[in-house]
Amino acid sequence: MRLYISCDMEGTAGVCSWMQCDPSNTHEYPIYRRYMSQEVRAAIDGARKGGAGEIVVNDSHWDMRNLLWDELPADVRVISGGRKPLSMTQGLGKGFDGAMFTGYHAKAGDRNGVLAHTYTGETIYSVRVNGIDCSEALLNAAMAGYYGIPLLLVTGDRVVVEHVTQHMPWVTGVIVKEGIGHYAADSMTQQAACAAIRDAAAQAVKGASKAKPFTFDPPLTLEIDTTHAEQADFIELMPGYQRTAGRTVRFQAREYPEIFRAFIAAFRLGGAANVRA
Repeated sequence: MRLYISCDMEGTAGVCSWMQCDPSNTHEYPIYRRYMSQEVRAAIDGARKGGAGEIVVNDSHWDMRNLLWDELPADVRVISGGRKPLSMTQGLGKGFDGAMFTGYHAKAGDRNGVLAHTYTGETIYSVRVNGIDCSEALLNAAMAGYYGIPLLLVTGDRVVVEHVTQHMPWVTGVIVKEGIGHYAADSMTQQAACAAIRDAAAQAVKGASKAKPFTFDPPLTLEIDTTHAEQADFIELMPGYQRTAGRTVRFQAREYPEIFRAFIAAFRLGGAANVRA
């Protein structure tokens, strides 16, 4: 089995503050990037115990240069660096047999979602595909699903795990913490989280034959509610986008990668409006 892992940080055990996942914080960030890396290693070790072979890891948090490579096995491939064209799904395509998401978090607006946001809270208020409210996990799983790749495992807070398994009941979920509002959590220790992830990853790979690719049925409609109206001002300038309300834009397509690329372009261009005039 060839496996793809997309790893984020806000869903890591113990994380409950932006300061813990901000590379500019030289006190706390080094501690929690190690915890993030250790959870990825636990998923790799568990997956291999379950029968996985080649593994590609996409560092998907912040500037996407977080993983401590000395925490990982020597034979994995790592995709690293910011401004990847396909962001959290860079490198995902045909040839993989399954995907895993570690350290994932709740979507923007979720109650008791620790550090809940969808790609960028500064620009994205909410995202829908065919009327379904999407988290990063759903958006990314659909990209995998387009290529016939099922999501096998998700780890993070309770809200994101329940969100994913509601839409993909075959996914093995590991709840490493319970959100207490936006900035607090009742969490497993790092050692306990890694043990749970290791066991779950092995179980997920062994049961991979029961998993299904997650897809949205065409025709596809992407709707984005921006955080501020001026962000929608910028996004509607792109060909294919329609402005449907003060903070809402719409994009339609037949193929999901087109929808996903349009979403990436939208939040990046919309972010340019965040600079105060």
